Amino acid sequence: MPVIFMTFCAMFAAATLLLFVEAPGAQEAQKKITIYIAGDSTACNYAVQQAPRTGWGQVFQEYFKPEATVKNFAASGRSSRSFIAEKYLERIFAEIKPGDYLFIQFAHNDEKQTDPDRYAAPFTLFKETLTIYIDDARKTGANPVLLTPVNRRTFDSQGKVINSHGDYPRAIRELGEALKVPVLDMTEQTRILLEKAGPDGAKKIFLWTRESEYPYYPKGIADDTHFQLSGAREVCALMIEEIKTRVPALIPYLK
Repeated sequence: MPVIFMTFCAMFAAATLLLFVEAPGAQEAQKKITIYIAGDSTACNYAVQQAPRTGWGQVFQEYFKPEATVKNFAASGRSSRSFIAEKYLERIFAEIKPGDYLFIQFAHNDEKQTDPDRYAAPFTLFKETLTIYIDDARKTGANPVLLTPVNRRTFDSQGKVINSHGDYPRAIRELGEALKVPVLDMTEQTRILLEKAGPDGAKKIFLWTRESEYPYYPKGIADDTHFQLSGAREVCALMIEEIKTRVPALIPYLK
């Protein structure tokens, strides 16, 4: 009897130890983190009355467990430079903590050469400006993550997506490689999504509405840059798959 009892105790102890050893993700996810988003109108939050217009950052929280809080500081019309000049980045760094994440997505407005307050040439000033985000995040102990810009609904006659972002995605990839920062390649992922949907199907991803369909757009709208709710969620789903590959430390926080 004592031998049997001792054997049972040993087996129970081993099983208990195995339970804790085999669930590192559960242990890691107990630490609460915040994911901050710095970006433009493709990511930002919109008022309820502006439905169905939705930034991807507006629904990003839906994909995370309660241990990860998403704070979306993205603002319409901002470039990497004006986001800093208008003190949006300063607001983020007033509260970001060690272990948090800073997701950085710009290019749509940095491309505007006629606007000296926002334009940043891709391989020079744009890279230099993004480096500020990266360096400041690392100084606080936070984790920077770069995102290439989401594509616009721009197709050629063969149904292939036309690159409307020029050299900016390549500049971001180069910077990520040089500074050892994860890059979520949303330019490539949204290209695949849009080409699969086709020019007409992609209208359901972007902000295309009919006349009188939504109160905020009584005449309807044909917007090839911004998303409606279903499109924002499709972009987020692609982003989550990129996270699983590029930022595996966030996997325990995913639903």
